Amino acid sequence: MIHSSSMEVDLTQLTIEDPFFRQYQQLIRDIVIPYQWEALNDRIPEAEASHAIENFRIAAGQVQGKFYGMVFQDSDVAKWIEAVAYSLCEKHDEALLKIAEEVIELIAAAQCEDGYLNTYFTVKCPKERWTNLAECHELYCAGHMIEAGVAFFQATGKRRLLDVVCRLADHIHRLFGPKEDQLHGYPGHPEIELALIRLYEVTENRCYMNLANYFIEQRGTLPHFYDLEYKKRDEKFHSNAHGPAWMIKNKAYSQAHVPLSEQQRAVGHAVRFVYLLTGTAHLARLNKDEAKRQTCLRLWENMVQKQLFITGAIGSQSWGESFSSDYDLPSDTAYAESCASVGLIMFARRMLEMECDSHYADIMERALYNTVLGGMALDGKHFFYVNPLEVHPKTLPFNHMYDHVKPTRQRWFGCACCPPNIARLISAIGYYIYTLKPDALYIHLYIGNTVEIPIGKQKLILRIQGNYPWSGRIKMTVLSSTPIFHTLALRVPDWCDSTQLHLNHKLSNGAINKGYLHISHKWQKGDCLTLNLSMPIRKVYANSLVRQLARKVALQRGPLIYCLEEMDNGVELHNLTLPQTSKMNVIKGQGLFEHQILIEAEGYRYTQNNPEQSALYHYDHLPTAKHPQKLTFIPWFSWANRDIGETRIWINEE
Repeated sequence: MIHSSSMEVDLTQLTIEDPFFRQYQQLIRDIVIPYQWEALNDRIPEAEASHAIENFRIAAGQVQGKFYGMVFQDSDVAKWIEAVAYSLCEKHDEALLKIAEEVIELIAAAQCEDGYLNTYFTVKCPKERWTNLAECHELYCAGHMIEAGVAFFQATGKRRLLDVVCRLADHIHRLFGPKEDQLHGYPGHPEIELALIRLYEVTENRCYMNLANYFIEQRGTLPHFYDLEYKKRDEKFHSNAHGPAWMIKNKAYSQAHVPLSEQQRAVGHAVRFVYLLTGTAHLARLNKDEAKRQTCLRLWENMVQKQLFITGAIGSQSWGESFSSDYDLPSDTAYAESCASVGLIMFARRMLEMECDSHYADIMERALYNTVLGGMALDGKHFFYVNPLEVHPKTLPFNHMYDHVKPTRQRWFGCACCPPNIARLISAIGYYIYTLKPDALYIHLYIGNTVEIPIGKQKLILRIQGNYPWSGRIKMTVLSSTPIFHTLALRVPDWCDSTQLHLNHKLSNGAINKGYLHISHKWQKGDCLTLNLSMPIRKVYANSLVRQLARKVALQRGPLIYCLEEMDNGVELHNLTLPQTSKMNVIKGQGLFEHQILIEAEGYRYTQNNPEQSALYHYDHLPTAKHPQKLTFIPWFSWANRDIGETRIWINEE
């Protein structure tokens, strides 16, 4: 059954006060957003050039020049504006607002009279607009710009960018659709679907939602639009990365091989997949569309039960940044793009709004605290595009199977989709903490905050406090002055094996439904809920069908996955083992990790005398010795913040 009545939190009425996430939001506001602004303006030494702002200046006719960058370069600017908007919700910054408004005026100046907006085609090839949907990202860039316009309006009340993107959306609506004189296509890279639905929610213009529905339902139908436009272009193509016209011919890469309703498993480009399903889930809830709901349930199930890394990452292979086959989860060659986990979190949020099942929040939390946070260095100035679970730096320069793997985070990328995507997600984290339903307030993430939530004609002001993810003790205090009867639904994470709840210091019980502990009460100012989630060190084992992880184990505490690094444990991490009976304990980190909880465990190291002087292979037995060694595990999101060295999550067990 689909629940269509759902509301998101107003970020202007929410303040992050969490000791862990507050420092990340402050990092985004004080370091990341200014740093990315400099990068977009090509002012970061030793970083790859962006030229994104300059492209808009050229398109607006303010300067002369040539377009530079990827065909989707505009989207980096859009995501930066979106991150700025969410940051302004958290703390007003007049100087930052002024810069953003100047960029918005630049974008408006680059918009064509008919509403079209894309610097690549405006500057480089204006006669080729809308002729290559499969490869050239026009609708993708439009989607990100629409999201920026919605976010900036919601944050500031200023309509300038919203009006620009409405003109853009109206232009697209005139151009695409089922009529004979319209284009019957859809984006190669989904994004505009989820953006149009957000635009509908702000404007209440159903044309936008109907257009999103058209793009979703037209996808993969015959005759195939990508083939038709390819022939119309005299078989000219844009990308030769994996052979001539590969992006057009490999329909599964874009989830366009069959209609979405017929797809049975997660395939193709991982980011495209989760962006498409995010829009589909949102549309399913709003339209009470059971067929789309079943599609989302089916494809989600395949993705998380058969193709999800322990870190909440997706995309097993570098070819096409794609999924591979079920249970193929290699640690060292994993692609695991940061953007894919951002999209997974977005998809999970929309499934939560529809299903109210903690399973989706568990996955959302796993992706957030591991891959997304790990995608950015602790200094906020270096980023991972790819997030492998095991790295052996000495091998990387010589084995081209690892060409996509970096042993340390980079300053910027020519294809820089990930840094601004991480920034906008962390800035908007309030959206993911709560889901507002008429019958209950669902609390998914235990990130400390104070929020004001409308319930009918009344308001509930709630404060969440704690030291999550290091501690499972969560305190919730009611601050609103008017008594109000309502239900709080508190998520019980899948990693937690016992809970204890106190209401006003008295032991309390609640009904658990789909992983949420429901507490119905007439809440008054000063009421206090204390939730204690046990947070033991958990050993994690993979399904026996995951051949790469046979007889291996990983450690998890709370939502955090832990890893070994060479700096703590020496080289040749593959020669370390963790006994089944190992004694493990938590310790306080030091230095760079002084605010973190580490894990120490009793393990062993296998050594061989002079292995470089020994034969490569030995008959009957290997002459090794076994030595006790203390093993130190750090939270995986913190890896590669020190010197370059080996790292791995999965360790041999004996």
